[in-house]
Amino acid sequence: MNGLGRIERYVSARLLMGVATALAVIAAVVLLIQFVELSSQVGTRADVGADSIFSLTLLRAPSLIQILLPFCFLFGGLGAYVGLNRRSELVAMRAAGVSAWRFIAPPAVGAFALGLLAVGGLNPLASSLNARFENERARIMQNYLGDRPQDVWLRQGDATTQVVIHARARDVQNGLATLKGVTLFIYEKNDRGFPEFRRRLEAAEATLLPGFWRLKDVREATAGDSSIRSDSLSIRSTLDAEAAMESLASPEAIAFWKLPKAIRLTEQAGFSASGYRLRFQQLLATPLLYAAMTVLAAAFSLRLTRLGGLAGLAGAGVALGFVMFFFNQFAGALARADILPLFAAAWAPAVVALLAGVTLLCYTEDG
Repeated sequence: MNGLGRIERYVSARLLMGVATALAVIAAVVLLIQFVELSSQVGTRADVGADSIFSLTLLRAPSLIQILLPFCFLFGGLGAYVGLNRRSELVAMRAAGVSAWRFIAPPAVGAFALGLLAVGGLNPLASSLNARFENERARIMQNYLGDRPQDVWLRQGDATTQVVIHARARDVQNGLATLKGVTLFIYEKNDRGFPEFRRRLEAAEATLLPGFWRLKDVREATAGDSSIRSDSLSIRSTLDAEAAMESLASPEAIAFWKLPKAIRLTEQAGFSASGYRLRFQQLLATPLLYAAMTVLAAAFSLRLTRLGGLAGLAGAGVALGFVMFFFNQFAGALARADILPLFAAAWAPAVVALLAGVTLLCYTEDG
């Protein structure tokens, strides 16, 4: 039993080293590509140096690396298992009576645990850095664009009231906390649950404070009445500054722990939260996807070296990994188009990859 424990730990350590190596290579490629892309997008339009562009690259890179992490487990697993196979270590293990399942299961469980850490820790960090990236890029581009209007649309609501907010510009330094040239359209739900227009507010500036909007230089108009002017006015809000920022953000830019709140606020405002729900389910399926990629890597690496064709089989594993990546993207697109259920689209790639790996392992190991 002690020998088996050492073998399992040894294989898991080799797999972890392979994943770390693949992660380093992919991270370097992402940094290089992102730096070149930002140099062409930002560097040619604004007066910024290479250090500022590199800072933007570092802020953006974690969210991109997170998308490619399944490839790290696939490529790292392939490298580790192929290396063990070429050195005949796997042959020795199996000749000693150790089943392949005994040294494949622990790395798969470890990949699942790393998936939990990635979802619970890396995802919030990547989302936070991505938000800083968006703000910093917007600040730089605002200097380039000058005073060109940048329309902002927000929506908030509860069980009785819906408010549509339009602004001509926002203060980039304060995120979405301060809006300029604001118009608020206020609706109230009737007895049948349909919104009816009640009043319109126009303000030179709106500042979002905890629990309310503070409006300055306000003109208020209701249906059939003349407008009323006031220096300031407060309107109750169901948003905070962070939620207002997230209401305009893509689902990928919101941290895992904040997605349930984003779903609730979006549905309260009368919008569809299917994109956020899909992202939430995809993140829940991430640990299973990492484990499935590890099993796939093993399944394509156990062929005996003396039988030949190991390199071709490993290449087929890499190709299948790319197929699974595009399948994941395609399933998400079908779910956003309401063609597939959100749950099925989010979990299908991980389940299919795991079943494919287990099936190939059964064929290879048990005949």
